[in-house]
Amino acid sequence: MFGRLRKTPHGELQKAIGYRFRDAKLLTMALVHRSFRFENNEYDFDNQRLEFLGDAVLGLVSASHLYDSYKDADEGTLTHLRSTVASGKALAKVARQVGLGESLMLGKGEEQSGGRHRESNLADVLESVIGAVYLDGGIKAVDKVFRKLILPELEGKRTSVWAENPKGRLQEIAQRLWQCSPHYRTTAEKGPSHAKVFMIEVIVNGNPMGRGKGASKREAEAQAALDALERLGEQSL
Repeated sequence: MFGRLRKTPHGELQKAIGYRFRDAKLLTMALVHRSFRFENNEYDFDNQRLEFLGDAVLGLVSASHLYDSYKDADEGTLTHLRSTVASGKALAKVARQVGLGESLMLGKGEEQSGGRHRESNLADVLESVIGAVYLDGGIKAVDKVFRKLILPELEGKRTSVWAENPKGRLQEIAQRLWQCSPHYRTTAEKGPSHAKVFMIEVIVNGNPMGRGKGASKREAEAQAALDALERLGEQSL
């Protein structure tokens, strides 16, 4: 029963994920989708429990790595980075790269409906494999797989975080350098009520640091924060 894998043998898959199982049955369990179990009475398990475990373990390993690697990042930034790297989209991408879709054991209906390439299935099976790795080799084994498969996904993520959250970055810098928070003030409002343009100035440590404009105060504040970051030489972070 445990040898019935599709297309990608255990050996190739273990090489792809960077971990060799002592108990290869755990890997097989991680590959059994619930639809396969329902259509094959001889199987009394699927990968849902391993998925649950893997999700929790991945969260812990991700948080630990981010905490150690981004020492100047605040809680909000760390949370954003963790949610980005552990998102369904990111996990599905990794699952495709190592061929987990080809190895996934699906029921006929799920197979015919494109389940082998469905993002949710791919993300779930990767979490299941991580859960299996944890049971087989512990947290050190998971960390090894994380560094091989998921850590590369963090490359460049911090830049995108600051682009998405310039106010958060400016807040962090202001707290670290001057123990204060930026203050945003509206300097002008132009245009009719249905098409207003707001002009915002951001004050840091008592000094004007940046200016921005936008169709909403929120947009204008973000532009002002970006302007301040550029003036501070932080635009590349």
